[in-house]
Amino acid sequence: MDNTPSRDAIHRAVSQYIADAAQDNTFIPGQTPIPPSGKVVGEPEIQAMIDASLDAWLTTGRFNAEFEARLTAFLGVERSITVNSGSSANLVAVSSLFSPQLGKNALRPGDEVITVAAGFPTTVNPVIQNGGCPVFIDISRDTYNIDASQLNAALSPKTRAVVLAHTLGNPFDLAAVTRFCAEHNLWLIEDCCDALGARYTLPEEEAGWRATLPENGGDTLWRRADPAEHSGKVGSFGHLGTLSFYPAHHITMGEGGAVFSSNPQLMRIAESIRDWGRDCWCPPGKDNTCGKRFCWKLGDLPEGYDHKYVYSNLGYNLKITDMQAACALAQMDRLPGFIEARQRNFAYLSERLAPLEEFLIMPCATPCSQPSWFGFPLTLKKDTGTHRLDLLRYLEQYHIGTRLLFAGNLTRQPYFATRHFRVAGALSNTDTAAESAFWVGVWPGLSEAHLDYVADRIGEFFGVGF
Repeated sequence: MDNTPSRDAIHRAVSQYIADAAQDNTFIPGQTPIPPSGKVVGEPEIQAMIDASLDAWLTTGRFNAEFEARLTAFLGVERSITVNSGSSANLVAVSSLFSPQLGKNALRPGDEVITVAAGFPTTVNPVIQNGGCPVFIDISRDTYNIDASQLNAALSPKTRAVVLAHTLGNPFDLAAVTRFCAEHNLWLIEDCCDALGARYTLPEEEAGWRATLPENGGDTLWRRADPAEHSGKVGSFGHLGTLSFYPAHHITMGEGGAVFSSNPQLMRIAESIRDWGRDCWCPPGKDNTCGKRFCWKLGDLPEGYDHKYVYSNLGYNLKITDMQAACALAQMDRLPGFIEARQRNFAYLSERLAPLEEFLIMPCATPCSQPSWFGFPLTLKKDTGTHRLDLLRYLEQYHIGTRLLFAGNLTRQPYFATRHFRVAGALSNTDTAAESAFWVGVWPGLSEAHLDYVADRIGEFFGVGF
């Protein structure tokens, strides 16, 4: 007699285990930690991961295929592919622009890429890794995004692309950036790792631009946007978008990320770079999808060389496991609620902290945007008579977690001492952020009780009672 438990029995046992192991999440002010970010994972995710583990298909499989389809539909693009981190997503996206398969439109070593220094290193690092030269311009002090008025000052005959993140879930000025890229025929990559679900609407007075791919051997990278395309989720305006699924982000699979686009050629290149650089597009465990596996003649290889071992790009193995995809697939059901919770928490904290504008620069949403907030950024004003470190240490003693604006100013980081880059104009707001900015959490695991406690302690530091 076969005593092997059925899947249903296993899932019932897991459900009982989760119920038995449930913890008391009562918030105790001054004792319960309030982290700036975190994951919300429960029975649906655990059951999905159990299901994937029972398949014993350890690389990407059926859960990954379904997750990619769900994510693609949510983003409103033509295709998305998973990778093993948001940093890898940026590496794949930037490397795709350097692919020789883009012909004369490919970036080459020495080409310049406009970006900002106030951000996360792995938004910019792939430019350097591919031999490009990052060109840094300043940010706006209240949106923490690129100061688009400085774009023209950064332009040179070597400029070929713009790579920018939507900082802390707040979209950058897509109208100005896409217009600039269209005027100068530049590639645009949108790093959306902190901004899943954020939206932007092109102003009515703007004609509007959307990324495209050259046709018939041309080199035009932009086209006029149709009226129906004036509003959309971030990442859908440029040529490529990237996401992170680290536990701090909007949805999680532990480690993981994604690259997405509506450009089939770019996605084919991105997939190749993710999958060792191979020319073959067979999914794991499949052979001869093209129907002519031994009929290709590519490069200087012998005719009929096995297509599974032909490499057209410099690539890596950056795939995820199906257990990761299963977790993220379950998270997709929660995503709209997660975004709403982040927006609600941000609005609540904005109202609570408004009396502190004498001491702190409050964050502002970019005009025409609907952010999907990752955090609540604040900057100490210069005349407060205190330092950021004093405030952060004060909050830390009450178990309130904080984070800085990532690298602050990349050009001041130790590893940049020997890197080749260019700065266009003063980085005044960037330096202010490096010296005086920080952020607190608005993630879905925080309640109004948490946020009240955070606001009260910040007010207490400045001697302001609410």
